[in-house]
Amino acid sequence: MDILELIKEAQNGNKEAMAIIIKENSPLIWSIVRKFSHRGYDGEDLFQIGAMGLMKCVERFDTSFGVKFSTYAVPMIMGEIKRFLRDDGMIKVSRSLKETAVKAKTIEQAEFEKTGIIPDVQKVAEMIDADVQEVIMALESCKDVESIYKTVNVKDSEKEMYLIDRINTEKNKYCADDEILILREAVKKLEEKERKIIFLRYFQDKTQMETAKELGISQVQVSRAEKKILGKIREDIV
Repeated sequence: MDILELIKEAQNGNKEAMAIIIKENSPLIWSIVRKFSHRGYDGEDLFQIGAMGLMKCVERFDTSFGVKFSTYAVPMIMGEIKRFLRDDGMIKVSRSLKETAVKAKTIEQAEFEKTGIIPDVQKVAEMIDADVQEVIMALESCKDVESIYKTVNVKDSEKEMYLIDRINTEKNKYCADDEILILREAVKKLEEKERKIIFLRYFQDKTQMETAKELGISQVQVSRAEKKILGKIREDIV
């Protein structure tokens, strides 16, 4: 059975196929793990993280990408290891904050599925019997950390600038709170199914395949719908 057949089997829930893929690609994972040998972590632990990255590659891989699986897998495996090293070492989040964040996100998802509307922080705090500031802190603490020296695109320009420059510039038309309100209003205008796709993909961080399974449609349909929805949101905001 070739790699593409194994991937299809694994995507359909065949655990044995997934195990074979991991075994056959273990030299690739180890070659990436060795790049982080100076970070003071056990190699076996990093291999397990890399294997998780490989499994995500299998779940997301589409033969229409037109690239070799190994080529597609390398940056994702490396990204998974880097994410682990970053989250494990940069900021320590207390267990109580993590638990509050999980409760808040669970309530958000349940309310969205019931009403099609994402509840505000005040309502979430009341429903989990917590202080509003505690919920805000919990949700913020569990977000990915962005480097202030990450490059970002400047609107209507091909030039790039550092995130820190964008934070400091006085040329921004809106403050962050205004941008959030504008985005929230744009999302409200979407149809119920469109809102659910955005919620699952960007609030629940689900893959296109996971989103497709939850909605009972194909991954290709999710991909097409997502592009269309993001286009509608951009047009509305601009």
